[in-house]
Amino acid sequence: MAAVAAVLCLTSATVALLPASSSAATGPGGETLAKGGHTVRISRTEYGVPHILAQDFDGLGYGYGYAFAQDNVCELADHVVTLRGERSRFFGADGQSGEGEGEVQGSNLASDTYYSGQLRAGTVRQLLARKAPLGPTAELRRMVEGYAAGYNRYLRDTGVDHLPDPTCKGKPWVRPITALDLWSVVYDVVRVTATVPLVPDIGDAKPPTAAGDSATTTGTGSGATTGITSGATTATASGVPSVKAAAPGFGSNGWALGRDATRTGNAMVLANPHLPWAVGYFRLYQVQLTIPGTLDVSGAGLYGTPLVEIGHNRTLAWTHTATDAEHASVYALKLAPGDPTSYVVDGRTVPMERRTVPVIVRGADGKLSTVHRTLYSSRFGAVLSSGWTTTTAYAIRDANTGNLRAMNTWLAMGKARNIGQLRAAQDTFQGVPWTYTLAADTSGRTYFTDSSAVPHLTDAQLAHCTLPNDEGPTALDGSTSACAWGSDPDALVSGLYGPSHQPKLTRTDYVANSNNGPQYVNPEAPIAGLPGVYDTDPHLDGRSQLGLRMIAERRDGTDGLGAPGFTEATLRASMLGNRVRSAETGRDDIVAMCRAHPSLTATDGTEVDVTRACTTLARWDTRADTTSRGIVLWSAFYNRLLDGGPPDTWRRVPFDPAQPLTTPRGFNGEDLRVQRALADAVQDFAAGDLPVDVELGAVQKWAGIPLPGCDVGCFDVVEAGPDSGTGTPTAGAFGSSFLMTVELTPDGPRAHTLLTYGESANPTSPHFSDQTRLFSRKQWVTERFTQAEIAAAPGLEVTTLRR
Repeated sequence: MAAVAAVLCLTSATVALLPASSSAATGPGGETLAKGGHTVRISRTEYGVPHILAQDFDGLGYGYGYAFAQDNVCELADHVVTLRGERSRFFGADGQSGEGEGEVQGSNLASDTYYSGQLRAGTVRQLLARKAPLGPTAELRRMVEGYAAGYNRYLRDTGVDHLPDPTCKGKPWVRPITALDLWSVVYDVVRVTATVPLVPDIGDAKPPTAAGDSATTTGTGSGATTGITSGATTATASGVPSVKAAAPGFGSNGWALGRDATRTGNAMVLANPHLPWAVGYFRLYQVQLTIPGTLDVSGAGLYGTPLVEIGHNRTLAWTHTATDAEHASVYALKLAPGDPTSYVVDGRTVPMERRTVPVIVRGADGKLSTVHRTLYSSRFGAVLSSGWTTTTAYAIRDANTGNLRAMNTWLAMGKARNIGQLRAAQDTFQGVPWTYTLAADTSGRTYFTDSSAVPHLTDAQLAHCTLPNDEGPTALDGSTSACAWGSDPDALVSGLYGPSHQPKLTRTDYVANSNNGPQYVNPEAPIAGLPGVYDTDPHLDGRSQLGLRMIAERRDGTDGLGAPGFTEATLRASMLGNRVRSAETGRDDIVAMCRAHPSLTATDGTEVDVTRACTTLARWDTRADTTSRGIVLWSAFYNRLLDGGPPDTWRRVPFDPAQPLTTPRGFNGEDLRVQRALADAVQDFAAGDLPVDVELGAVQKWAGIPLPGCDVGCFDVVEAGPDSGTGTPTAGAFGSSFLMTVELTPDGPRAHTLLTYGESANPTSPHFSDQTRLFSRKQWVTERFTQAEIAAAPGLEVTTLRR
């Protein structure tokens, strides 16, 4: 392959690098790309956003893989080590693998056991052997092959010893990748709400000893650990593993505004996914992908996936929010007497399947040895370590097992020209794994659906099969086939609900979701009658209520943003208004309480003077801007209160099913828990030598940059400490990640975006935190969509690749 043809810093049109051709694409500077010439153009506009222009899917993937490697080579290289089951080989057995939730993370050994087993079983290879719609389309196969080749091209051209990111510069674990590695990334992405967080539990599963305890023998063989202690699991105190607890705390806000809700009559979409900032396979990468006449889509996709998953084309825009539906089930296995590796179904004994896998481990002395570990599975799925006794074991069945259809779905959505075609894409491939979809098109219509993979469990089954458990999450009865998943005739995959049962709503005013169930995506048209697995909690939380309230106030012009109806500018202002519902509906109650009781008793019995805190809250603007004084105290108080138990007694107005959009609200200032929570919060500030009126930006940062937003009923969700975005590994943050507002005008899309942590995870890159500074100042990036707009970008950088 030839070397990179050119890397040009441009302020005007580029010189044509290839001869004109009647079948050629026109680049941003008027140059041409010959069809079939295997030439790809990467045009980087402001803040390093890459626009990939190619003539075919091979080239499009090639350019995408190369551009992504320029920004995030270390992130993908590290993830591939995990997916190949090689973390113990390079980092030792006891290191944390990254799977699991919060502080509950597994060891490298447990992770390697799971992923080595998956590779030896040929799981992803078998899925790739299927034909579309179950397997990838030919276009996608070429695109993924191209992506791997483009990534490897960058690695070869740059050299591992000369990589710009110190995280992996010169490291032996940075190696070329394969298409199989990328499909394995995709397979992890689709199962990230169920199986992936339980990888430590699956990789550590071993039968109990005769005494009922988990085996701890050394040597090789079934369940052996050779004396190496593995990481924690995700079991609850009751011993029953929880799918909900294990799944990452995804969130999002998504609005699709129709012609009746906007001042211009043009449809608009707001995308605001909430994801972890520092975990590679949860981070989003912004890109535009263009094959003239075939595909032209702009937006963002998860690291290592070759497509745009949230975005827009010329006539259609969409976003996703995490669904409230179930995407997996935990089954309790009744074990055969005297045999903890066999279970009973319908009175018949069924042996667990076993797969013994070798894992290479680096010892403290640097020497490599091989450990043999055994994985256990049942007809309901992988067996977990948590709660495995001589009588009971638990297994996880994930609705996204076998799902590589997600990529087919997203590619077809990117090609769709209207809501009807988007719906057809989802119904055809049925691959959306765990999100709602909210979309709008140039007709001014909006659309909502939960087309995700949902287990076919009827309400009758849930009532009959759910085992009682007073101490924690519940499981389904695995001793009878009557509790197994059913199926719909129109479902591509057995065990799931098909499109005929999925919630759908089309409107010309709006659809909106903030991770609440589908019932109130538009209160004027409630979606009712769904199976219980689709709407596990019909109550609206504070953020969901706030989002609907913001839409209503913008439509009638009572939010202070001008005349009624949305414009793209007021949509952006609404998104970053940093409103806090818990304060809007209850701050005055707390001020009245602390004025009446300037001295309050803390949990430890200390009398605490809350006069200054009371003054701070009274002066606070109830916003979560970086300069707001009072939000930090309010967050400490509110979280203290939530930790104190159920809110029934301390709410001024309790939840009323007849008023789901406005209740519960307020605080009962005479409730001792409310008073104690404020006293405890003030104590905490004193213990930390922190003034109660500290600005939010002083304590919530990324790479030293003040961040807006909060987690106590805020629309703009952000959780971060003062050291987030620093250190090795980078200290984490969570919340607003890729922000997009787009108006679908007759002349084309008009969009603004923000990738809050920037395009690169490399701390030395100028694009590590350049957009974080914009986010801090409530500034947006004007998207460049057409080739002419791209060519006009100041400081445009163009890389031409010839394969």
